[in-house]
Amino acid sequence: MKILLTGAAGFIGMTAGLRLLARGDEVVGLDNLNDYYEVALKESRLARLAAHKNFRFVKMDVADGVRMPALFAAEKFDRVIHLAAQAGVRYSLKNPHAYVESNLVGFTHILEGCRHNQVQHLVYASSSSVYGGNTKMPFSEHDSVDHPVSLYAATKKANELMAHTYSHLFGLPTTGLRFFTVYGPWGRPDMALFLFTKAILEDRAIDVFNHGDMKRDFTFVDDIVEGVVRVLDKTATPNLHYVAAMADPATSQAPYRVFNIGNNNPVPLLDFIACLENALGRKAVKNLLPLQDGDVPATFANTDALNEWVGFVPGTSIEQGVGRFVAWYRNYYRV
Repeated sequence: MKILLTGAAGFIGMTAGLRLLARGDEVVGLDNLNDYYEVALKESRLARLAAHKNFRFVKMDVADGVRMPALFAAEKFDRVIHLAAQAGVRYSLKNPHAYVESNLVGFTHILEGCRHNQVQHLVYASSSSVYGGNTKMPFSEHDSVDHPVSLYAATKKANELMAHTYSHLFGLPTTGLRFFTVYGPWGRPDMALFLFTKAILEDRAIDVFNHGDMKRDFTFVDDIVEGVVRVLDKTATPNLHYVAAMADPATSQAPYRVFNIGNNNPVPLLDFIACLENALGRKAVKNLLPLQDGDVPATFANTDALNEWVGFVPGTSIEQGVGRFVAWYRNYYRV
């Protein structure tokens, strides 16, 4: 297939691109290479993709209302994986306009491009952040998610609503994936594992929020990508058993689906840090801090629906995943 992969220079994007290329797909990778974090890391990821003859890179912002329609019209993609977004919960408190431009305006251009060019299936990144103030565990796609606690989360919830509109009005098959704390080699420098590793190796204290009383459904990137590709291959369809009087946020009478994609096994943050300490062979000095605005104390993905849909079962333990990240980090940064 010919696939548009947005956010190709990102952490999940690069890993997904390599997986698609390995099986013979033609991949057009799009990224704006912004400086939210070090551009050199993004360029290194792109270099891995560029080594494949079936990969082409297009430097473009999804919020570009002139070039995006032209790209869709010229390329005629079969399917689209949309991962490009302004990421980060805490940054959304500082620069909200970046989230509106990328996550709302940009997503509109993706939807319009798919609508007008007969794209067979759009798979896009949502986030576990949409669960916001929910406290019922594990988080289920069938529960309401109407109480976001960050603008980032609100934009991701909006993406799901926008996708449903296009599925309903234009018959565009869309599948949203709510990612749960993805980690692994080539990860993002603003994520906890990267920050902790860097600080510990530089003999600096690590910031541990909510005084360490947090749990996260850490999910290894290879497991995530396996799920993404399986979902891409199974086009969203209407739920033939949908009852409008008992509205289900995860399905519809339209070709629309939303799934959690996580490890289904929340890990206490302090246990995660202990695992990292073991992998590094060093102890961390912990700077215990209150819970940050926009953050939540726990995440826990119910992945039964995704397992039933495409047979998604994550297989990487925290020990394996953290060990692989540390090996990559030491090699990449020569430390």
